[in-house]
Amino acid sequence: MFKIIHAQFLAPGIKRFIIEAPRIARKQKPGQFVILRVYEEGERIPITIENSDPERGTINIVVQTAGKTTALLNSLHTGDSILDVVGPLGKPSEIANYGTVVVVGGGVGTAMAYPTAAALKRAGNRVLAIVGARNKELVILEREMREVSDALMITTDDGSYAEKGLVTDKLRQLIENGTRIDLVVAVGPIVMMKAVSEMTRKENIRTVVSLNPIMIDGTGMCGGCRVLIDGKSQFACVDGPEFDGHKVDFGVLMQRNSMYRQCEQLSMEEYKRKREEEEHACVAASAGTQGDQR
Repeated sequence: MFKIIHAQFLAPGIKRFIIEAPRIARKQKPGQFVILRVYEEGERIPITIENSDPERGTINIVVQTAGKTTALLNSLHTGDSILDVVGPLGKPSEIANYGTVVVVGGGVGTAMAYPTAAALKRAGNRVLAIVGARNKELVILEREMREVSDALMITTDDGSYAEKGLVTDKLRQLIENGTRIDLVVAVGPIVMMKAVSEMTRKENIRTVVSLNPIMIDGTGMCGGCRVLIDGKSQFACVDGPEFDGHKVDFGVLMQRNSMYRQCEQLSMEEYKRKREEEEHACVAASAGTQGDQR
């Protein structure tokens, strides 16, 4: 069991956990992830490590409610425990002094982009960060990203905070303004990473994307995260999660990512139904207790 030292919502449906995991904390590097299992019969899900503290023996993860397991995870509180936390898994980010690096984080992908941005800054790069979210409430880690960036640009889909638009709009502005860009790192929804890669391909700017959304077991045994990279099959969990965005077959990636969508929806509906039944039972039991006291 892995104890939750602290749990706090950063935004609606997005929660940060500080978890006691000393062995993982000692070995974790930017870009790596863990596989979690909340309970014995639960599914395994990949979550990128946002940060770690080797001295305290803790790791930080940020989880967005998207399905049954993430909903279960985000229902846990400080002092609760997670059954399994396995890691660190995957290849670390390639950190070097490239020059000027643009780090793009979309939604909860910002939590995955943050440790890489921090490591790139420590390596001497000029780091320009672009953070995007659907609205003001869902902008996360603004302070942290600002601290590790030479400049931070924020966009929201609805214009409720900072500039209205997409992360690709800000990237296009940088390119059109003649900003020298030596590397782009994009982490977030697949459609966003695809759009970034298509834009930078035209400019011949090296681009790295993170393909952890399609992982299942994290060891390369299940084959669920098979991706086509430059026409060859690789596994996101053991060969990645980071790949050259210009070599990724995003069509195949999006197809594989949607394979279990119906099952995930049914599982989430069943979870909500059971939660509602439990809540009704609690209310009924409470009413009965009050009646007995009277």
